[in-house]
Amino acid sequence: MESSRAARKSHRARPSRRRPLPYIALAAVAVVGATAAGTVYVKAHAHSGVVSSSAAPSASASGSREATVEPVTQPTVDYDALLAKAMKSVTPTGDQKVSVAVLDVTSGESATYGSAAFDTASIVKVDILATLLLQAQDAGRQLTATEKSYATTMIENSDNDSATALWNIIGTADGLDAANKTLGLTGTTGGDGPLWGLTQTTAADQLTLLQQVFGDDSKLNSASKSYIQGLMGKIEADQQWGVSAAADGSRWKLKNGWLARSTTGLWDVNSIGRVTGTDGDEYLVAVVSKGSTTQTQGISLIEAAAKAGVAAFGESGGSTTAASASATD
Repeated sequence: MESSRAARKSHRARPSRRRPLPYIALAAVAVVGATAAGTVYVKAHAHSGVVSSSAAPSASASGSREATVEPVTQPTVDYDALLAKAMKSVTPTGDQKVSVAVLDVTSGESATYGSAAFDTASIVKVDILATLLLQAQDAGRQLTATEKSYATTMIENSDNDSATALWNIIGTADGLDAANKTLGLTGTTGGDGPLWGLTQTTAADQLTLLQQVFGDDSKLNSASKSYIQGLMGKIEADQQWGVSAAADGSRWKLKNGWLARSTTGLWDVNSIGRVTGTDGDEYLVAVVSKGSTTQTQGISLIEAAAKAGVAAFGESGGSTTAASASATD
């Protein structure tokens, strides 16, 4: 803590006719203790003439009045617990499973609900493009016109043929896995052969990918990040669902994925992106799911999860400091 002192100049050339003040009180602030829970005790005392401060365990006041101020910093918020609590409002049915990860860009706080691996379906297309751009950076080259054409239709329209073409260009799963190691993804494994949609991932890894696309501390340069962000902001109209449900109007950038598994007939439905919430904060949100009987049912599940995830941060109220004070004569 800092205390400010106002200096007084003494004029001694001419004696003052005013009656002298009984004393001049100056406040001295001493930090006298701290607890592991984050509570800091501060004691302020008033006395005549000399100002002193001490880091000793105790302090006494020499004046007739002592004020004790005890600012109390609240314990660190457990956002994982808040997210888990918020997710109680989300009710998967039948074989449905869902996992969500959220980062509040404004505060830097994040939380994850669920750690299982899921099929990526088409959200892997963001990872494919990030890999392509990282490889191009390393080679010191720009994307070709053909690569840009594939990238546009792959992200904006979720075109599978374009994704397959770029999957082959990056070196399929080997290329994706190598890039993900650089990008910091630790729970993602590329799909076998041409099956990029069966890449396995976690919500936490998708949040890491979003941080590479939207964050400052990224292996992707500013041009690469801007390129991906631009495409994610131009998703065709019938695909503008998912994490956008947690956004304030159209303030979002996203990529969705959906896949009916031939082995079970059940749907994988996923969504990743950045949204601006109704509180004005920006959030990175990743939701992955499986086991829905229809695509519509899956969309409802992940949109509910995205809303709950963002709401968990809004309900936390942030970390605040409360202060109590008492004065005794």
